[in-house]
Amino acid sequence: MKTKLFTIITMLVLVGGIASSTYASTNNNNNAATVLTDVSKISKIEIRGNVELYVSAGTADQVKVYNRYYAESALVQSQNGVLRISSYKAEKLVVWVTANDLRAISAYDNAQVKSFGKLSAIDLEVNLHNTATANLNLDTYNANVNVNDRAKIDLTGSTTLYNLNHTVATSVNNNNFTATTYTDTLNNGTAPKKVITNELAGL
Repeated sequence: MKTKLFTIITMLVLVGGIASSTYASTNNNNNAATVLTDVSKISKIEIRGNVELYVSAGTADQVKVYNRYYAESALVQSQNGVLRISSYKAEKLVVWVTANDLRAISAYDNAQVKSFGKLSAIDLEVNLHNTATANLNLDTYNANVNVNDRAKIDLTGSTTLYNLNHTVATSVNNNNFTATTYTDTLNNGTAPKKVITNELAGL
């Protein structure tokens, strides 16, 4: 996936920045990237619809939106630290977000979230709904993961504290994810079932 992203990036033409809460102006170049220069202090990301989000940690916040479909129908809005991205076109909207202090990610519909490199954070909450998917390589102190409906998540990396809440219809792959202390809460439609362990091990 990294190779694919690097190929996309090398093909892109940089377009002037736009305001952090707006529809982009029309661009006829399918390979264009729109850079939102006024976005800062991103603490939470919400994505909806047919969106493919790449997220990475960095010293400065930046949002890059790839391909012309952003100009036609997508919305990227930043307000009070919350970055909202939505697109309901048939073609996927690809967005790359770099954040310095990201604390939460929420995905709805059939949106996809993927970490680009290791995603480092002190506290990170991940919420997946509907048929959203996530593939995250984490390096955190505290990770809270909530997987609902028929959503799927694939976790790698490590954390000190890990809290997982999921339902029977979801898919959670954390075989290559390690934690010092974790809580696994399974909601089977009646009463939640909790399994707690305090050993450092692959989950």
